[in-house]
Amino acid sequence: MSNLSCRTGCGACCIAPSISSAIPGMPDGKPAGVRCIQLGKLNQCMIFGKPERPAVCESLQATQEMCGESNEQAMHFLTRLEWLTSADR
Repeated sequence: MSNLSCRTGCGACCIAPSISSAIPGMPDGKPAGVRCIQLGKLNQCMIFGKPERPAVCESLQATQEMCGESNEQAMHFLTRLEWLTSADR
């Protein structure tokens, strides 16, 4: 799995997974399937590269397996990954 650049306008990694750490505007993090408040209208992170971006977001690296060939494939992969790693499963 090699790293690649994010697909412009995808935003799947800012919607599908839960984030337990604080995000500016979402002090308790965000639940899975909820759009991050920092995801702009064009599905681009508004705090990308800024120090207030959560470490978990910074550490996530796009891969061909995760991103697939479309935004829909990325959402499916990340939603399934969230489900597989959920304590509520």
